[in-house]
Amino acid sequence: MSKVALVTGGSRGIGAEICKALQAAGYTVAANYAGNDDAAKAFTEETGIKTYKWSVADYDACKAGIAQVEEDLGPIAVLINNAGITRDAPFHKMTPEKWKEVIDTNLTGTFNMTHPVWPGMRERKFGRVINISSINGQKGQFGQANYAAAKAGDLGFTKSLAQEGARNNITVNAICPGYIATDMVMAVPEQVREGIIAQIPVGRLGEPSEIARCVVFLASDDAGFVTGSTITANGGQYYI
Repeated sequence: MSKVALVTGGSRGIGAEICKALQAAGYTVAANYAGNDDAAKAFTEETGIKTYKWSVADYDACKAGIAQVEEDLGPIAVLINNAGITRDAPFHKMTPEKWKEVIDTNLTGTFNMTHPVWPGMRERKFGRVINISSINGQKGQFGQANYAAAKAGDLGFTKSLAQEGARNNITVNAICPGYIATDMVMAVPEQVREGIIAQIPVGRLGEPSEIARCVVFLASDDAGFVTGSTITANGGQYYI
């Protein structure tokens, strides 16, 4: 019986590529999404991967959604916390609402998703938790105090939880993508995009599939001695 993997924000962008890569590696995959019903339907029709709708910012919704996934597919062995939003603004223009929305989804959402699956992983003596952080959680970014704070928080969460899970064969790791050729990045004006690429030593944007391959490795039995780590996948743009 194949292991069950749950990917938040899994019906589009990097999340969709993660889902497809895990499926190709033999996992039974479930994809969570928050709002775009049409994209989720198209994704399921394309891949056969079941999609489940709830907000990761809502603990009770996460608990109920996870219970439904496990009822349908079996116990979750691999959790990828990928869901995230942006509400960018210079700090002097950032509202409490913009701060809270991003923290609730990008940081508290990681807690909300991990907390309900943790007891089962401990009981079964196996688990993989992979948190998708960001280059901007490592170096910061103008206009993203909320986003950078949340993504930096994900790294502290990763390192702490890795210590708690280690004796139960649960690994907890993070991936910090740099600028990836998602729909969001490709939608920015070409001049802006060229400016971004000029800062990347390899001279190009990353591909979502490259992040997905990092996830497949961290989810595998081969990565059993890797925990509390951060894979920095940014084309050499930033090191930490």
